[in-house]
Amino acid sequence: MTEAEQAAPQFSIEKLYVKDMSLELPNAPQIFLEQVSPEIEINMHNLATTLPQPGWYEVALTVTVTARAQEKTIFLVEVAQAGIFQILNLADADLDAVLGVLCPNTLLPYAREVISNLIMRAGFPPVYLQHINFDVAYQERLRQLQQAQATQPLQSH
Repeated sequence: MTEAEQAAPQFSIEKLYVKDMSLELPNAPQIFLEQVSPEIEINMHNLATTLPQPGWYEVALTVTVTARAQEKTIFLVEVAQAGIFQILNLADADLDAVLGVLCPNTLLPYAREVISNLIMRAGFPPVYLQHINFDVAYQERLRQLQQAQATQPLQSH
């Protein structure tokens, strides 16, 4: 490998896996006897962790889907879809963007499939996660960080 090839940015997916998964049906079996139109709430976040091998990162996209009708929880599903990624030769700002945008975009289709299958196996129609624009979420997070830094009072020594 030439020196230029070694210095070029590199991105590879080393492993994809379900790190954690849970399903709760707190009102079963009674909920199956009722005709309900649930409200679906979806929350997600991702977390990147540096691994001991240089340039290796674990990114976990955690998605929580809660279905409620009135005050009753019909089901609660949480899936942490994770991946090990090797990312080399990137500036810190670019690395942060890859971990916050590219990696979650890679993981989302896998999380979508696991959640849909788990909800169907629980006896309900599947819930399909819509596409998420992680770039917009990442830019919003950066804007909030910059705003928070700008509002912090300067300390004099």
